[in-house]
Formats: sequence, structure tokens, C-alpha cells
Amino acid sequence: MPCKIGVLRARLIFVSHHRLAPNVHEHNNALEEALGALRTELELPGPYPLHAVRDAEAAVAALQLPAYDLTGVGFITIDPASSTDLDQALFIEADGDGYHVLYAIADVPSFVTPGGPLDAETRRRGQTFYAPDGRIPLHPEVISEGAGSLLPGQDCSAFVWDFRLDSDAEVASVAVKRARMRSRAKLSYKGAQAELDSGNASPVLQLLREVGLKRVELERAREGASLNMPEQEIVQLPDGGYRIAAAPQLPVEDWNAQISLMTGMAAAQLMLAGRVGILRTMPAPDERSLNHFRLQTEVLGKPWDGEVSYGEYLRTLDPTDPRQLAIMHSAGMLFRGASYTAFDGVVPEDAVQSAIGAAYAHTTAPLRRLVDRFVLVICEALSNGGNVPAWAREALPSLPDIMAGSDQLASRMERMALDTVEAALLVNHIGQEFDAIVISGSKPQNGNGKNGNGRNGNGNGGSGIIQVSEPAVTARCAGELESGTKVRVRLVSSDIATREVHFELVQ
Repeated sequence: MPCKIGVLRARLIFVSHHRLAPNVHEHNNALEEALGALRTELELPGPYPLHAVRDAEAAVAALQLPAYDLTGVGFITIDPASSTDLDQALFIEADGDGYHVLYAIADVPSFVTPGGPLDAETRRRGQTFYAPDGRIPLHPEVISEGAGSLLPGQDCSAFVWDFRLDSDAEVASVAVKRARMRSRAKLSYKGAQAELDSGNASPVLQLLREVGLKRVELERAREGASLNMPEQEIVQLPDGGYRIAAAPQLPVEDWNAQISLMTGMAAAQLMLAGRVGILRTMPAPDERSLNHFRLQTEVLGKPWDGEVSYGEYLRTLDPTDPRQLAIMHSAGMLFRGASYTAFDGVVPEDAVQSAIGAAYAHTTAPLRRLVDRFVLVICEALSNGGNVPAWAREALPSLPDIMAGSDQLASRMERMALDTVEAALLVNHIGQEFDAIVISGSKPQNGNGKNGNGRNGNGNGGSGIIQVSEPAVTARCAGELESGTKVRVRLVSSDIATREVHFELVQ
């Protein structure tokens, strides 16, 4: 499954009503201000331009629903409880000893006129940005939370993927067609899981569990890797410090994601067979990244020895344990190098997304990701023997750069948010000593690891990156450091506003 690392949800929660230390509100404001400042510093998109909003409103008013009618099908959506931008709706029924799966994806292309103001603005944004202080949408709310969202009780246009699965949940056949549909219910992950656990779940949910578990086994068989990041909150403590609280992903989230993953793999196969489209590709992690990751798992108390695949190892991690949560964040280095590969006529030689273990395409989140809009129309045309629209074909060469720029901005925002939170985690510990392991070291310029006064310093004395075990943070440390060694370090400074944390080696 694709890597799903998300930025921390910047909700500050006071864990008790005890009298708070005098510096609490100062730290609270500093963290909120630092996280909020990311929008300006990174020049994230601002309010939606009025001309693009008007273009969207006109498209909504002119929308004509498809003649192919699936409103009689009992679709449901499963999302976080607060979500209103609903991209996917699901229906599953038994089909002999196999399964029939209908997966409806929001028909965003119906609202976007190629070359129009809305098209231009979505290409400028590339994706929805989940900033610590709120969401920055790819599309105006009139689409993303209105006519384009698969809200319950609302007749919608959707791209409906029609799967026939065998008894092992392998895909036997697939087709995709535009259709009119209507979701019966908007379920939350917690609510769906509660229904399943109580034994009162609907047949669709029961079959989702059955198919999901079988798809997980198929993922294991192809040595796929899932990085299911939990929802995280910044919790403020009575002394003014912070900790991170993580809510682990529920099983139903993984089963639901397996349907999305199956659809992305089917989309890739359709486009490869049709010799036109755009894939999400990623090389296997290199040995340096794997070694780096092994060192971090060692210091964080759950060593990965390499005897099992890193994908299998990731499935064993408990995100409610702060150290193992840090390992999950560190595992992001194993998913580097992901990119988009567009093609038209000549099929790419290396079409595999290594974490998935198969060819894969983004196609199930068009409300939140630009590239999915193009993949959907290409797959619908190929599935029905039609011509790929010229506007979609013409856009293919530009999409990799658009998405790369958008992904880089989102990744930078995520990293800066995490750096800010790590500084907050340490702000009350300046002067304290910690056990750590050196993740990467550098030789001192003068060869002896000392500054002019014979002490470790930031000048020519060398430095490196360390992983502290508790609290689980990664930071720069001054001193002569050798990769893989265990060290004792002292926290010199931690600045929330600048996101800078500095340690020094204790001799």
C-alpha cells in the first residue's frame, strides 16, 4: 500500500485541569504560531480565486448525471467522522465462491472544463494540503464538499469500477463506467469497526472484512509494504511541555484501503495494456537507507534484523508506543524516490511501485489529488473501447512535474511541522542528558574532534545526526561521531520558532 505519512494534527489538548506552570501559555502560543507560520513561510496556496470558484459554480449548475443508473445499489462510504470530501463509495456482494465489488469514485472531471480557470487553479495546487492548522483544498467547497462529494442521499455522477474477484480475492475481471449513484450511509471508521466487533455489521461491512483480509495476504505474497500512519495529536502537559498521542489505525481502515489499492493496480494494468497513461512508480530502497533504518530501529528498542522483509516488519509496529511511532516516521526513508511516470505509445520498462510490489496508479482520490482526474478518464475510455480525450492525453507530459512540485511542497511542510513539534517535545529539557545512537556521523575537519579549547563544539569539531530514544526525536549533535555507535548527549537548545534543536556529545 502507498506510504501514508501525514503531518501531525495540531490540536493542542490539555491533559488535566491542574494548575498549569507559568510558561504553559507562552509555549502554547509559540507552538501554535510556529505551526501557523508554515503557510506563509512555504507560500502555500491561499483562498480560492473568485474566478475559479465561479467556474466551479457554473459547472455544478450545468451538471447532467449519466444515464447509466446504479442508484438502486447499496453503496456506503467509510471515512474519518469529520470528512465531507468523500471520494469513494463501496458495495460488495457474494458472487458464487467469489465476490462482486463496485467501487464508485467521485466524477471530478465532470466539473472541470479543460483549459478553464478551475483547471488552471487545480494544476497550480496539485493536491489538497493538510496543513497543521487546517486543510487547503484542491477544489472549491462547492465541488469538494458539495456536488462532487459522494454524500449520502445525494444523486452523484461517479466512475464505477466493477470487479469480479475469485475465492482468494484475486481480480478475475474489471471494467469502469460512468454512472449515476447514491450513497446509502456515511460511516466513520470507528463506527464501522464497532459494528464489525459487535457482530451487528451489515453484509457489505462483513464482506469488506473478508475481502480485505484476503487482499492483505495477497499483499504479503508479493512482499508489499504498508506504512499505516496513525492520527496524531499534540498533547500539552501540566508543566508546559508536550507529548504526542497516537490513535492506531483500525483494521477496517486497512481493509478499506485494500480496495483502493486494488483499484489503483487495476488502473495501472488498463493503462499499460492501452499503452497510454501515468503510473506511480518507486524504486526499491537502497542499502544505505536500509542500514540507516536498521540503526534507528535498534536505538528505539525494536530492532529489525533484516531476516524478514521490511514490509513484514512494519506490520508489527505499535503506533501507540512513542518509540515505535518514531520508527514509523523513520521508515519514510524507505519510500523515497516515488515519482510519476507518464507514457503514450511506449510502455515504461520499469513500471513497478516497489512498496506495493506491482504496477500502480493513483485514481481513487480525485477530489484531493490532481493526477487522479486524468487517470479516471483514461481508464474509462480504455475500458469501453473509446478514444482517450485529447485534453487528457495532452496533459500527460506535464503531470509528473506538477505532481512532483506539489509532493515536494507537502513533504517539506510535513518535515517542518515535525521539526516544530520535536522542538516542542524538548523545550523543557534543556541541559538534560540522553542516551542516543549515531545515525550518521562526519569526521571533524581537524581530525581530533576538538575545538580550539579542547572541547566539543560546532566549529571544526565534527557533527552528526543522532536518534534519541526518549523522547523519540532525531536531531543534530556536535562532536566527533561515528555511525552506529551509542552515545550520551546533552540538550543545548530547543527553539520552537526556528525549529532548531542542538545537542552536544558528553565526554
